[in-house]
Amino acid sequence: MSKSETDVLKLETAALRRESDSVLSVELTDPERRLLPAWQPGAHIDLGLPGVVRQYSLVGDPAQRRCYRIAVLREPASSGGSRYVHEVLRPGELIEVGGPRNHFPLVDADRYILIAGGIGITPLLPMVRALEERGAEWRLLYGGRSRRSMAFLDELAAYGEKVDVRPFDEFGHLDLEAALREPADGTAVYCCGPEPLIAAAEHQCAAWPAGTLHVERFAARARDDAPEAMAFELVLGRSGRRVTVPADCSALDALEAAGIAVPNACRDGICGSCTTGVLSGVPLHLDSLTEPDTVDVMLPCVSRARTAELVLDL
Repeated sequence: MSKSETDVLKLETAALRRESDSVLSVELTDPERRLLPAWQPGAHIDLGLPGVVRQYSLVGDPAQRRCYRIAVLREPASSGGSRYVHEVLRPGELIEVGGPRNHFPLVDADRYILIAGGIGITPLLPMVRALEERGAEWRLLYGGRSRRSMAFLDELAAYGEKVDVRPFDEFGHLDLEAALREPADGTAVYCCGPEPLIAAAEHQCAAWPAGTLHVERFAARARDDAPEAMAFELVLGRSGRRVTVPADCSALDALEAAGIAVPNACRDGICGSCTTGVLSGVPLHLDSLTEPDTVDVMLPCVSRARTAELVLDL
């Protein structure tokens, strides 16, 4: 099966398994048992659930092309996604799946420090397997509310002292100051979890070499530094058509209102599904994926323009 990452597959729910008191893993297969699109550690898929689309990291083995495995945290304030998976989804049900996409790839480095908070273990679990298989130097610091809430502890136990499990009810907050005290060339730091954990990792890595820290967020980062929203013009490079984006409207909403379809899922600047090429003009990146000085792409779901006009590859 050869599909682009914008294609949508209809996959079958093959199995569900309780991984902790609040995390359920889901295995998805092709109904005709065909191979699924390839992926690498750090990738995620879009899950089309009733009324919502949600992104979940792939936690299985990339070499196993006949099954995708994800893990879903039961959110008390769920808007429908996690509640549906935990309470309604059953084996045999078909689900629309988009992707996979990877904005959190595993880079080459001399050594690795992995930091997970709660459900943030999901993109790091395949990394652990890959690093162990290649004989790399690595260690994982894994925190959560309690051992009962922390998923995949049984799988991680196989790696012995390379995995440091530190539940909050036993140890308090993860000691990132100790874990990241000495800047070291050739070290890659990967962090995924709640925003306070990521902010602490960013603070501790501020003195480390540029490019050391790699993070993935499950919710958009608050942007207190964003300038006041201003209206701007979009020009569609392939047709010359113009679309005005009012100050109180996203570029994606303006495009859709004009009848221009752009693939999208999260609408929150964290999944990358709406990434669109920029031919001229300077975008203002308000998403959680794009580097501030990038000029050739934008995520129109949240990002805007620094110039009065942007010409898009649409």
